[in-house]
Order: sequence, then structure tokens, then C-alpha cells
Amino acid sequence: MNRRDTLLALLACGAVPLLSFAQQPGKVWRIGYLDLGTRQSAAGRLDMLLNGLREAGYDEGRNLVIDGRYADGNVERLDGQAAEIVRLNVDVIVTWGTQATRAAQRATTSIPIVVAAEADPVGNGFAASMARPGGNITGMSTGAAEIVQKYVELLRTMIPKLSRIAVVYNPTNVGNVAMLQSVQVAGKRLGWEVLPIGVRVNDLESGFAAMARDRAGAVIILPDASFNGERQRISALALKHRLPSIAMASENVDAGILMTYGASMNDNARRAATLVDKVLKGGNPAELPFELPTRFYLDINRSTARSLGLAVPQELLLRADRVV
Repeated sequence: MNRRDTLLALLACGAVPLLSFAQQPGKVWRIGYLDLGTRQSAAGRLDMLLNGLREAGYDEGRNLVIDGRYADGNVERLDGQAAEIVRLNVDVIVTWGTQATRAAQRATTSIPIVVAAEADPVGNGFAASMARPGGNITGMSTGAAEIVQKYVELLRTMIPKLSRIAVVYNPTNVGNVAMLQSVQVAGKRLGWEVLPIGVRVNDLESGFAAMARDRAGAVIILPDASFNGERQRISALALKHRLPSIAMASENVDAGILMTYGASMNDNARRAATLVDKVLKGGNPAELPFELPTRFYLDINRSTARSLGLAVPQELLLRADRVV
């Protein structure tokens, strides 16, 4: 029996695993993921990103490796973590939010960066224009820079006699500062007083106490990755101080926030996977347009409204995509 026949006989009886004769695996793509939040708070959106990548033909453990770094709400850690990712020689970096993207931008001008959620790509200096970013960064806009004034309209509909609102924001987040200015402009048009409450996660209790002392009638929570892991605490503080609240991501309504309005962050993460696929196939981030959400969702927590003694107007119930 010659060598070929011997091998065929061994295969037929299962003595030699088929894997031994499989072709060598092809390219294994390495993706860096950078997030200001915690591993736990990022888990859902990372799962959606991986789902999108699987649909495009990438499987973790087969032809894909994800190197994640999570700053646990500490913005000072991001620069070091971005540098670690660059040293891993990744093929593309996926970031979540303005601060993580800023750190990645400082770390590299050559590795492609795909932003899964960014409020204002042009205003924050990540793109020359939405249509032609012009550098090594492209991705998904949340549209938050444009829709934040919608929060004012929704609060006015919910509470017609409202005249003073607080805005919780992260003062180290450049995008938050720009959104605060948009709220101030919208509030001024209505003759409202806007109380800026710049806090980090360790200062949330004192921030809510301050807005209660200043007799705010409602609170807007601006989107920041460091707040994502604090949704339950933020909603509890808003209820404790009898403050109707509105935020962006729908997960906040599930945590007890009164209303949310914004794009689906799960949709953003999944669509970011499409851009990652384009980059891995040779697409140039400089020429891949930043994408906007296809729709925005209004969610309302009716239980929170009852706890606050509010009757949700029929107009909002009819407009809502989801009522908890």
C-alpha cells in the first residue's frame, strides 16, 4: 500500500482527525476596542458589534481577535489604553464616544478608527465633513448634537408649566459642552432658566442635591460613556429629588429615567460593523462618510411618571415607540 492509500485508509477509519489535513487558516483580523465605560456596561453594544461582524463573515476565534480596553469611567486611563492597542498592531480600532475617540486619535494617525457612537464628528475635530472625513477616522454619528434641543420640547410637552431645568453633563467631554450650549439656546427661546450641573460619576449625589436646592423642575442627562454604568443610580437620584428626567439611550428608561429620545445604540453598534468590514476590505476612512441614524425613538416610563405624580399627555403616548 502506498503512502496515499495509507492516509486514505486512516481517514476512513477515523484514526487521523480531518483537521490535520485542513488548509492552514487565512488572515486573522485584529480589532482594538476602546471604551470609557466598564466591561459590563459595554457588553451589550460589543455583542451587537460582534453580531454585525459575524454577519459579514468574521468569527471571533477563527478569523477575528478583539482586544478590548475599558477605562471604568476614568478618562485619564484612555490615553494609555489607546497606546496599548496601537502597540498590538491591530488592523482597526473601534471606539465608543468622544473621549475614547479623542484618545485613539492622539495615539495614531495611520491605523483606521471606526467610531461606533459620536455626537458631533465635525464639531469635535474627527472629520473635515460628514461626507468626506479626510483622515483616519469614520463611523456612526448618534445625531445627539442635533436632537438635544428635542429634549426641551419633550419636557415642555410633559410639564407645560416648566420654567427651570438642570442639565447633567461631564465637563471633560467636549461633546457634552457643545450639547449644553444647544440646550441653553433652546431654553432661552422659551424663557427658561437652564442650570448646568457639571459632574463626574463620583459627584452625582452632590450634583442632584444642588439642582434640588436650586428648585429645578426637571433634568436632562447628556450622553456620556462614564454615565452608562450609573443608570440605576442616576434614575434613583432623580426620583429621590422628584425630578422628571430625560436622556438619550433607551436603556435609561428601563433603569427608571422618565423619557429617552435618540438613536438606537444597538443599531449604531451593528452598523459600525459594516464600516469595519469596509475598512478591512481596503476602504479608506478618509473617503467613507460618517453615517447618521436612520430613525430616533421615544420611550416613556409610565411607572416613573406615576411615582412623580405626572399624567403622561396623550400626545406623547401616541408618539412613543415604547411605553414601559
